Amino acid sequence: MAAYLIARVTVNDMEQYKKYMAVSPSCIERYGGKFIVRGGDKITMEGPEETNRVVIVEFSDYQTAQDCYNSLEYQEAIKLRQDAAEAQFVIVDGA
Repeated sequence: MAAYLIARVTVNDMEQYKKYMAVSPSCIERYGGKFIVRGGDKITMEGPEETNRVVIVEFSDYQTAQDCYNSLEYQEAIKLRQDAAEAQFVIVDGA
């Protein structure tokens, strides 16, 4: 069953964040991840307005999504993002 990594990101330094964006896709691809949404246009239909960058990545299963996030390679990529953005990452099982 597919699993999804959902990220909500407030970018404070786009130039630094671009460095993270340059390396993170290879980490995700190594674990078979596929970007479904990567910061495109959005409209809030209900509730407080969503102002964060939204990213959704599909993985083959829940464990693979966790393995990708916890991988040494991705943990190194996170270091590029830490001073550039505040983020919330959630992994959910698909239906």
